[in-house]
Formats: sequence, C-alpha cells, structure tokens
Amino acid sequence: MARIARLSDALVNKIAAGEVVERPASVVKELVENSIDAGSRTVRVALERGGLGRITISDDGQGMNAEDARLSLERHATSKLRELDDLFTLSTKGFRGEALPAIASVSRFTLHTAERESYVGTRITVEGGGEPVVEEAPPRVGTVISVEDLFYNTPARRKFMRRESTELQHAEEAVIRLALAHPDVSFFVEHGGQALFTSPASPTDPRERIAAALGPGVHPHLVAVEERRLGVNVTGYIASPEYTLPNARGIYTFVNRRYIRDRGLNSAIQRAFQEFLAAGRQPVVVLFIDMDPRAVDVNVHPQKLEVRFADAKGVGDAVNAAISRALRAAPWLGPPAGEGGAMEPPRQAAHYAMAVERFLTRAQEATWGAPLPVPGTQDADAPAPPQANGSLFASSAPSPLLPGRAPAFGQAQPLLNEAPPPGYFGALRPMGVLGERFHVCEGSGGTLVVLDAHAALERARLMAFHKALQRAEPPVPTLFGATVELTVPVARTLVEGQEALARLGVEVEPFGGTTLALKAVPPALVGADARALLEALARALPPPGSALDAVALAEPLRVLACHAARHAEGQLSEGKLRALLGELDAADFHPPCIHGTVVVLEVPLLELERRALRPAGTKS
Repeated sequence: MARIARLSDALVNKIAAGEVVERPASVVKELVENSIDAGSRTVRVALERGGLGRITISDDGQGMNAEDARLSLERHATSKLRELDDLFTLSTKGFRGEALPAIASVSRFTLHTAERESYVGTRITVEGGGEPVVEEAPPRVGTVISVEDLFYNTPARRKFMRRESTELQHAEEAVIRLALAHPDVSFFVEHGGQALFTSPASPTDPRERIAAALGPGVHPHLVAVEERRLGVNVTGYIASPEYTLPNARGIYTFVNRRYIRDRGLNSAIQRAFQEFLAAGRQPVVVLFIDMDPRAVDVNVHPQKLEVRFADAKGVGDAVNAAISRALRAAPWLGPPAGEGGAMEPPRQAAHYAMAVERFLTRAQEATWGAPLPVPGTQDADAPAPPQANGSLFASSAPSPLLPGRAPAFGQAQPLLNEAPPPGYFGALRPMGVLGERFHVCEGSGGTLVVLDAHAALERARLMAFHKALQRAEPPVPTLFGATVELTVPVARTLVEGQEALARLGVEVEPFGGTTLALKAVPPALVGADARALLEALARALPPPGSALDAVALAEPLRVLACHAARHAEGQLSEGKLRALLGELDAADFHPPCIHGTVVVLEVPLLELERRALRPAGTKS
C-alpha cells in the first residue's frame, strides 16, 4: 500500500487557511481587497465580537454572475491571472485564488452577489468547508460576504485568538491600511452597530484620509514628499519632526498601492529622520512607491505583506532622498497666510525657534573661534550636525564632533543640562526675550545665558507631576469641563486607559459616540487645549494591564509636562520667571523631558570682551 496519498480538497483548504487566514483581520484584508479589485467606490465593514462572531463586507463593485460565484470558491480559480507572464505585471491586490475557499473552510460562509443590471442574483452558503449550496437570490449592487463563527471547526486555532478588543484593533488596522492606499474609495467600519471608522472618499486631498486614519492632530503637520527616478516614483506625506509617536505604528509604506513591511525601506526612513527626532520617538510617514511591476516580486509572502525588489538599494535611496529633501526644506514652517503676510500663530512659534537656532549656531561657532558663516551660503549638501535641532527641541547624548565645526553647547558642557551647579538658575538676572520664547539672562560674572522657556517650564512641571503621582493624589474635578470629539482609535484608547489617566490626575468619561467628557485635569493644565492633550496622551499611554508606576507612566508624565509648559509660556512674566528659576534649582534634571535642554547657550564675559576688542580682520 502506498504511503503517499493525495490530500482531500477540504484538508487542503484548511491548510491554506492556516497560511492565509491568521485572524479576523486577515479575513477583513482579503475580502476588502477583493472589493477594491472589483472596482468598488464604497466598502462597508461590519464586525461583531472583534470579528470572531461575524464579519460582513458589502461593496458596490461589479459583482459576479452565478458561474463566476461558484468558481470563486474553488482553489486557484481567479480572474486576475491567465498566463505565467501575468504574474509579473500584476496591478490587482489578489491573484492566487486562495482566500475565499480558505475562509469558507473555517467558518459559516455566505456570499450574495449580482452583476450590474442583472435581473437575478446568486447566494452561496458554505458550512465549514462543506459542499457549497447555490441558489438564486434578489439582485443587488455589488457583493455582500458574511463570515460567521470564524475557526468554529478548528478549535486549536480558535484558542490562539486574543481578546476581542485586540482582534478588533487588528481588523480596524487592516482597513486603515487599505483606506490610506485608496483615498478615492469610501470606507465605513462599525462594530456591534457602533461606527468605528468613517472616511468618505477624498481623492483630491489625501491628507484628509490620513487625518481620518491617524487622527486630526496630524493634519497641520503633514508635508508632501516626492522623488522621481528612473523606474521609481516616491510620493506621499511625512509629519514634521514636531509630531512623533513612541512607536513605529505611524510608518506606512505601499508598493504599487499594496501595503508592505520591508526592513530596507524602514531603515531608509529612519536614516532620513535620525538627525531630527529625539531618542525613543518615531516618525509618521505615509509613502507610496510606484514602479514597474516587473521590478518587484509580490509573490514571496503568504499574506502578501512582503515583496522582493530587483534593485532594493535604488528604491531605498529614492525613499531616503524624498524624505531628506522635505526635511531640509523645513516646509512645516508654512508659507505666509492672510493679508500682510502674517503667519498662523502655531507656525509662527516654529519659525521663531528655527530662526533663533540659526542665530545661536553662528554665535556659538564664533565663540569657539570659527568664522561666522554668511547666511544662506552654507553647503546644502553638507552633512547636518548630529541631533540637528537638538539644542532647542530635544535632550540628547553628546555626539562625535564633525571636522571643522565648533562643538554644540551640549557637547562642550554636557553636564550643565543634567546637573547644574547649586544655585545656578537663581543667580541669573533676566534681561529680555528673544523670539517670544528664549530668555536672555546675565549669569554669574557677566556670563551671557540663553534659556528655552518652554523647556524650563516643562522641567519644573514634570517634577510637580512626579510628586503628585508619588502622593497618589486623586483627580480634582475641573470647574469648567469640556467635551471633545475624537477619532475612534483615540477614544477607545482613552476609555481603556481610564485607570492610568486617573493616576495622572486626568478623568474622562464617554459622552456618546466618540465624544469624551474631560472631567478633571491637574491644575497646571486647566485651560489647556483639551483635544491636543487627549490625543497626545492616547499615543503615550502604556498598554492595558501595565503596572501603573512611575516607569510605565513616564511618557504620559512627559506629555502632561509639555502641554502644561505650552499653556503657561504666554503667561510667563518677569516675576513668574524668577519663581521658575528658583524651581529649577530644586528640580531633578535626570528624568528626561520631551524638550529637555533648558540652557541653550552660555558665553563667558571674557569671550565676549575678547571678541569686542579683536581688531578687524584678525582671527582667533
């Protein structure tokens, strides 16, 4: 008797399901991709119990006749391939013909479809991979597929599923990836009858779709990127370095509108951003790479999440160049708006900060004996100094000095912003404000000291929040509460993290739909921008179930401190500045802040006198 036997179709389908259908999100991805391939303009996704109870996908695509509907449930039956060469010129999402039979083999499956203008439709039901039951049905526009009790007949697979909220999050993420790739298609997702993700088509402005997917707070920070090279076109958007995340979940890369994960592309993105981000922060990037299908192999991963490039280095270089050019141009400063060329207030602060940094950099180089560069003559292709913008916007470890460049302040005196001498700040005498943010002071012995007011306030507030956390102070109800309309992911994260928020002195309650009522905030945050605060906290909260101690809540505490500092900056009178300097002398400078460098520049009086007395034309 032969030891090798041909497997039954039912067993083959279940094996395929193990590769294609990993969890409910896999079902959502495969079915929505089919809807897009069918030319749908609107796709609706309805979920129950995180997708394990039921998944219903309805679209308005071209639909199928009875014969095509039957064939769609046979393995390796597809409308997207005819010959071997077609595999190398694919323009569709699916092509293997495995998804529908694999899904139907591990669920209670129903398909209802009809061709456009047809007088009769087709309904097919399949119970756990059994024989399909085909019957006529009323005509409809497009196709509806219902998948119930996923993995009910494979209990070993079912027990590996996560909590309902986790599976729901993965399913929603699957839709978001497809929505980002196709802004010309409307997407609607609901769970248990409640809307989760609603995004009408926005073909003329993809930023609207990005904001719907990632949160409205990212919209004003989005910057277009573009790089066109022989055979490779890179387009999309990045968020300015002012808007970052604590993880890499904001990085989306698409090849020919197919979402992929590729280490080479991620490395190219990280290299482009490495000089602009604080330690532990990740960028927000939505990139579309369009290229000849023959130059990329999409048939290398069961779920088509990975590809193989014919010229991986060339693609990575194009991505790096696109992002680097956008970052060097600093477009997030924004063009003048309105009459008289007045800039928008939020962008005006960034403009001042960048202008001041350029001034301080030139002054710093002069302090260390280098000639002052002429504005606008710097070599645009020269490598930027390590941790560019770090002296103003982030605390970072000292980096090796570049040849021919004076050391930055944090490199020349790396300990001052970590362990200032006793009484250092209290001895400063405020003299004026530069750029509506930087305070110029006279230090001991006539030293010129420039302070970042935001970083100083942030440091002081962080210490106060740490002490409140240690005392376990309960939230104090706010006299004037606020209701805030948020995106579904943000609202869900905040509701799930209510216990963590309460430890931080923040109290929120659901107020219907995705609206939350802000009931309590720490006193230093009364009157702050509620929406911006809640969105930032949602990105920083630890995962559910984490120990709610100072370590797990370190990032949310930094967010509170940053927003409290932003709220207090405009109210910093001379008297309050002197009180703040006293607080800094008592502060602990070891816990990192988001904007941690308080002392931006310090120039000894002797150095100033030496430069004032130097004859014209001489060098140090």
